[in-house]
Amino acid sequence: MPKKKLPPPQPARRPRADAKRNRERILEVAKEVFTRFGAAASLDDIARRSGIGSGTLYRHFPTRDALIEAVYRSEVEKLAAAGPRFAATLPPLEALRAWMLLFIDHVAGKMLIVPAMDTVAGGSSRLIMGSRGLIRAAFAALAQRAIASGDLRHDTDPNDLVRALVGIFHTAYEPGWEQTARRLVDILIAGSRPTN
Repeated sequence: MPKKKLPPPQPARRPRADAKRNRERILEVAKEVFTRFGAAASLDDIARRSGIGSGTLYRHFPTRDALIEAVYRSEVEKLAAAGPRFAATLPPLEALRAWMLLFIDHVAGKMLIVPAMDTVAGGSSRLIMGSRGLIRAAFAALAQRAIASGDLRHDTDPNDLVRALVGIFHTAYEPGWEQTARRLVDILIAGSRPTN
């Protein structure tokens, strides 16, 4: 007896617009609540503040850890997505500078949610390590564009700029570190400009 042909697999369904909006709203509210109240914040409170039912929240994020991880991952994805957006709308050096300043804002926000991230299995270090590739790729693309345009010296190594920028963040617990970091972005860029 000949075998029956199976129908081709159906393509993955895209989430409905309202489901996507709900998810984004939950992440936005969860970031605020975890920042303010830490990991012990009530998930039911997050659902209420998001304007959705608890069942909807748990459908998207079945555990507290899943929600905390998703909040952090969402913030990293926004940072990475800003790279191509800046590249499409700004000259190369301005795009690089804008992204570096946004990175400072990202780190400032991360510092506020780290206590909640530390409660996740593997802690904040695991989440941060897992996002490095995405962040480095966004930065490297912008730096390479600035090098190719001649705005930065051709021997500029984007990895050196990243290391210097990450070094700035070791002062993140000192008062006024953000203003210092913003000044150092301009110093890094000026020091990487062609000399002629």
